[in-house]
Amino acid sequence: MPVSSSSEAGVCVIIAAYNAAATIERAVGSALRQPGVREVYVIDDASRDDTVAAARACDDGSRRLVILTQGQNGGPAAARNRALRATQASWVCVLDADDYLLSGRIAKLAAQAGDADLVADGLIRTSEFSAPPPLDPTSRAGDPAPIDLEAFVLGNVNREGRPRQELGFVKPLMRTAFLRRHDLTYDETLRLGEDYEFYARALALGAKMVLLPAQGYVAVERANSLSGRHSVEDLRRLRDCDRALASIRPLSARERRALALRARSVDCKLQWRLLIDSVKARDPIAAFRTFTEPTVGLYLAARLAQQVQRRWLGGAGVTLQRPTAAPLHPPLAK
Repeated sequence: MPVSSSSEAGVCVIIAAYNAAATIERAVGSALRQPGVREVYVIDDASRDDTVAAARACDDGSRRLVILTQGQNGGPAAARNRALRATQASWVCVLDADDYLLSGRIAKLAAQAGDADLVADGLIRTSEFSAPPPLDPTSRAGDPAPIDLEAFVLGNVNREGRPRQELGFVKPLMRTAFLRRHDLTYDETLRLGEDYEFYARALALGAKMVLLPAQGYVAVERANSLSGRHSVEDLRRLRDCDRALASIRPLSARERRALALRARSVDCKLQWRLLIDSVKARDPIAAFRTFTEPTVGLYLAARLAQQVQRRWLGGAGVTLQRPTAAPLHPPLAK
């Protein structure tokens, strides 16, 4: 069902921003130019730069731009929840402060919504210094593909011969009525993977999700992205959120297996971080404890072998290839 800008419908674009003065104008401007957008909420998460002033400079006089400021930094989940509680729009859509939307993206998603509660599309990835690749008109056609809980979770896990789809990074159009009926908000204890957990919880609660080819969400990969910096505790909470998801309702065997696979994939990265810390601390007992199970042990052994090989050959100027035994970056959803 198409959206409109009437008082009964429309879309709210939610932009959580922290020290985003360099990119916030591009993000806000791209949202305000989208047909059907009723509100654009910018929630400044206690920035120490000119993010608020830069966002205010984008006001087009339509009274759709709302800027809220957090008293202290609480992370993207807390910032987004503030906008979720305030919006009056029928749909909400998250936009990261360093990303932007191509013309018409939201209207195209809304036109394909049908009875879905979450309408997602593939990301258009580009570097910080490059223009996005042009969209192939033929790739944007076709019926929306349904995504259930199992498919979504497995879309965030590397499997033999099948790379992960990284569905935890998508930014779908979400039906506000469904979110409020289930009191669904972002988990504010998560500083990593809050999107993944939110969508997975919605699906566990019965949400209908569909996925389209890329329609115009441009994800800018930045060297200093916050999502690229995370602590051991961030990883532990991300791993453990799958166990919490399994308690929402009785799951099928396939759903339980998918959640277990993803939790194990995150645990691989967590145990690697703990192993590095224990080696630096010269604590062999702590290092031994990171080999929690055979799958994790094989992953750690492959990473250790890779590091030894790199140090041994590094002086000879040899460029190493990524080993097949384990990826350089273990499967990890946003």
